[in-house]
Amino acid sequence: MVLLRIALRSALAHKGRMACSLMAVVLSVAFVVGSLVFSRTAAGAFEGLFAATTSDLSVRRAGNGILPVATAGRIAALPGVRTAVGDVKVDDAALVDPARNRPVGPHEGAPVTVGAWTADAARRLALTSGRPPAGGHEILLDADSAAASRIRTGDRLRVIARAGSHDFTVSGTARFTTVSPGAALALIEPATAQRILLGAAGFTSVEISGDGTRDAGRLEADIERDLGPGYRVLTAAEQRRQDITELHSLLGFLTYALMGFAGISLLISGFLIVNTFSMLVSQRTREYGLLRAIGAGHAQLSRALLLEAAALGVLGSVLGQPAGLGLAVLLTRLMTTVGMDLTDASLVLPAGVPAVSITVGVVVTVVAAWAPAHRVAKVSPLAAMRHHAVSPDRGAGRVLTGTALLLTAVGAVCLVQADAPADTTTGGLVLALGVLLTLTGSVAGGPVLATAAIRLLGAPAALFGVAGRLARRNAVRSPRRTGATAAALLIGMSLVTFAAVVTTSLTRSVDSQIDRSIGADYAVLTPHGALPQPAVAAVQAVPGLRHVTVEKEVEAVVLTPDGQRTSTPMVRACSPSALHDLRLPVTAGTREGAFAGGISVDADFAAEHHLVPGSRLTVVYAGGRRQALPVALITTVGSGLFDGAFYTGLPTYTSAVPEAEQPGARRLFAQAASGADERRVMADLKRAVRPYPRLTVQDRAGYKKGVREQIGTVLYLVYALLALAITIALLGVVNTLALSVVERTREIGLLRAIGLSRRQLRRMIRVESVVISLFGAVLGCGLGLAWGVCTCRLLAPRGLDRIAVPLDAIASVVAASLLIGLVAALGPACRTGRMHVLSAVGTD
Repeated sequence: MVLLRIALRSALAHKGRMACSLMAVVLSVAFVVGSLVFSRTAAGAFEGLFAATTSDLSVRRAGNGILPVATAGRIAALPGVRTAVGDVKVDDAALVDPARNRPVGPHEGAPVTVGAWTADAARRLALTSGRPPAGGHEILLDADSAAASRIRTGDRLRVIARAGSHDFTVSGTARFTTVSPGAALALIEPATAQRILLGAAGFTSVEISGDGTRDAGRLEADIERDLGPGYRVLTAAEQRRQDITELHSLLGFLTYALMGFAGISLLISGFLIVNTFSMLVSQRTREYGLLRAIGAGHAQLSRALLLEAAALGVLGSVLGQPAGLGLAVLLTRLMTTVGMDLTDASLVLPAGVPAVSITVGVVVTVVAAWAPAHRVAKVSPLAAMRHHAVSPDRGAGRVLTGTALLLTAVGAVCLVQADAPADTTTGGLVLALGVLLTLTGSVAGGPVLATAAIRLLGAPAALFGVAGRLARRNAVRSPRRTGATAAALLIGMSLVTFAAVVTTSLTRSVDSQIDRSIGADYAVLTPHGALPQPAVAAVQAVPGLRHVTVEKEVEAVVLTPDGQRTSTPMVRACSPSALHDLRLPVTAGTREGAFAGGISVDADFAAEHHLVPGSRLTVVYAGGRRQALPVALITTVGSGLFDGAFYTGLPTYTSAVPEAEQPGARRLFAQAASGADERRVMADLKRAVRPYPRLTVQDRAGYKKGVREQIGTVLYLVYALLALAITIALLGVVNTLALSVVERTREIGLLRAIGLSRRQLRRMIRVESVVISLFGAVLGCGLGLAWGVCTCRLLAPRGLDRIAVPLDAIASVVAASLLIGLVAALGPACRTGRMHVLSAVGTD
């Protein structure tokens, strides 16, 4: 109890000095809690949607083919079936506002679903205006898409399906009864849906409800036996499992990314806490000496400091939980920007999150305080007889220096040798080890580097006169404190630089791959689904084109000679002119053979299944249609444009699957005819697809620009997440300066007494802060640059074959560090300027 009282009184006595450390713990724990609560909230909301919209059983045609109308009647006649309702739903149609010629629906890649108004749709939707569609001229639109596109009941809405365009009148709008999945939804009368979406009488699925006399397993078996091969029967559990698996693949990636950045924040918080407690121990040496003099033992003092750290961790964790809930709410609001409306979803706090967050906060603070607590145990009773101030730190110690050099050297070897293993996975592990060791070595060796680096980087400080020279000396005389402060900034800056190097190199590599791999002058693209057939015909009719290549993505199952069965959606059937538009990289075989009766595979697939040119694959298409094709080409791995794809000729595919059963074109490529005006051809292409506003026409430069924008979006997300880590690093600089001002109160008073002005004192603090921040930024940029270059070398066989150093980004990072230094120094500099000379000189 005595130790607990001492720890609590000490913490309360220095609560101002612990504020930044407390804030760092709060932010880190908030990130952990926010990540876990958001992912569980989103998953729970969508699981509720899946549960509310899933039928007992769903029957579909293999390969997503069309079900005959009679299928619903056959199933309804089976024992145990209460209802069997045919449904029509497609994701390759487009919605257009004809009055403004603008697409309706999400713009971030979410699908546009057009289907039939059925009893199932009525059960999961609630009308917000108007009425359900009736007859062949009315359509119902989801309320979110209607609001975003400013469409009201009575307005016109155009549906562009594979076979053509059809105009409807909006009869009403509806909202999902649970959560909006982010897709646009339009529903029309069932017979009309079959005619314009499928082009024939039929269904895309039959949704079945049981009467309770038979369990789902038996009913599934009866349906499969009655329908025969070529059909898929999914139970409610299987439908939900399939939907949830796809959801978790999206949310899982986001959750892991958020948790990764939470870990980075906790690491930086640890450095801040180490620095804070180290300086507090230094300032309270006399206090600890008095406690030793009246009988306190070494272990008691260490436990008291650890209890103080634990109290800080508990308080920070408790405050971090509501902050984390606020972050989760913010994340759910941000999801509306991509069409997922989670605003009405109730926050889900998993049972273990409070305990986990408190444990994380306490463990981080206690572990960070262990080294300062170990130094407390070395305080002798004679320390009470000495002055409160501690002699300047003369160095980091030989053991620490040797350890830092060893870790950095081994880490550097790992980085350099990461591309040596033939297996990229093994190389990645070596690279990760190198990153960890060089980071640890740089942090541990920060005090060693600080003395020499600060003398060099701080040389311009002399331009600020006496204040600048004093600032540099203050940073140099305590290298351990300077190194620990810079370490927090080092981590954030190194990650930013690493991300900039990798993404810039990726952009350059993709540009190079496009130049090497795409021979077409133009590409016609759609964000999702297929191109309408009238749009394809309009492009083919544009004058001045040598040819137009049609590319279709075909769902299929590939059977290999070794007996393996591989499901892949990446069989691409192309017109023979693709030989001129797509320059597939050749490892073995010929491009001509791939588009003239054969098929291509990439080198990884060929090695896994022991394939060589001439090996035969069996490709099973939609509806169970089969085709045996020889391997005519093995493509080289390393191009993101072609890796994992199977290419075959469109005539070859048509010989197995009639054109009426084929999906629409996914992309079009075209080349200008010799002597044609390429600008005029581009203008004519844009004019041809103008009635289809979701389609885009790009030349080679536009194609590159689109890829760069996608990469840039990821980079901006990384920067936004790293901003939290840099914010915590900023708190570290603030805390260090504030504590150093307290530590040097008497010294500052003496400087004022001998004539240093308040303005010069404030300048001294600002320059010291900038020099320390610059040291952390330069060291971090160096590490991030090394990591980025070595990562590019490792991934060169996978297509990242251009290494680019973004000098502008690195310069921005360094400039940001200077700004961070200035901002961090504002508070401590103002406090220094307000000190009373006599009170400061008399400080003990």
